[in-house]
Amino acid sequence: MPTLEDYPKIAAGKVRELHAIDDDHLLLVASDRISAYDFVLESPIPDKGRILTAMSVFWFDLVGDIVPNHLVAWDDPRIPAEVRGRALVVRRLEMLAVEAVARGYLAGSGTKDYNRTGSVCGIALPGGLVEGSKLPEPIYTPATKAPIGEHDENVTFDEIVEVIGAKNSEVVRELTLAVYERAASYAAERGVILADTKFEFGLLDGQVVLGDEVLTPDSSRYWPLETYAPGKPQLSYDKQFVRDWLTSPESGWDQASNTPPPPLPPAVVAATRKRYIQAYEQVTGRKFADWIG
Repeated sequence: MPTLEDYPKIAAGKVRELHAIDDDHLLLVASDRISAYDFVLESPIPDKGRILTAMSVFWFDLVGDIVPNHLVAWDDPRIPAEVRGRALVVRRLEMLAVEAVARGYLAGSGTKDYNRTGSVCGIALPGGLVEGSKLPEPIYTPATKAPIGEHDENVTFDEIVEVIGAKNSEVVRELTLAVYERAASYAAERGVILADTKFEFGLLDGQVVLGDEVLTPDSSRYWPLETYAPGKPQLSYDKQFVRDWLTSPESGWDQASNTPPPPLPPAVVAATRKRYIQAYEQVTGRKFADWIG
């Protein structure tokens, strides 16, 4: 049985690490780290890496007829026992330098853009929208991929064309919206609103392939349908709960100070874990306790 030390680490992000298995395959390992406002927080969320991995496996299968993905195996002898349940064997891709964001509702940075300009990433929207409003139709709002510690910047479609080319830009936009619409429809049947999400794509033999994680509570906003009410922040099954605590008076943290946020209290850690598990179980219809590991 291999150990993680047998696979050289070739990259590390805020939450994930990549290890080389061979010339064609990588080990994608999800940690329990959580990031917010471009900081990796001191406090891990127990089981978070396993939840993200389990949810990605579910969604890669469900949208596999729309777009191929990099997943090779989630239960494989090449996966070391120490990371079993939170690691995937994946194909090496030539990653495209774009955060491919789909929005069905107004939230987050989209709300800030809209309030300032009446549009999001150059896409004009009707007047009178408020935080949480459902958009007339889902929109594609790409962002640049920033290094750790820096902020992804919303950009226009034309700006992304300059980075990854016209053909790849068109394909990524089409696939992003198609996958979002499939996932949002499925989640709605489970009583959950998929407000927005972001994907990463790469090239394999010239074909655009879905990579990284997909439709997890880290990369998506999930809102319970039963409590949805536009015009205010929504109850969420994602890391918005952490963001809200960090910007509350209780945390004592000044976001503008550029200093690291404080550790999360045990109650916030436990509540965040509960929300992540609830997202997985409600959306997939599966029990997290049944996941491997």
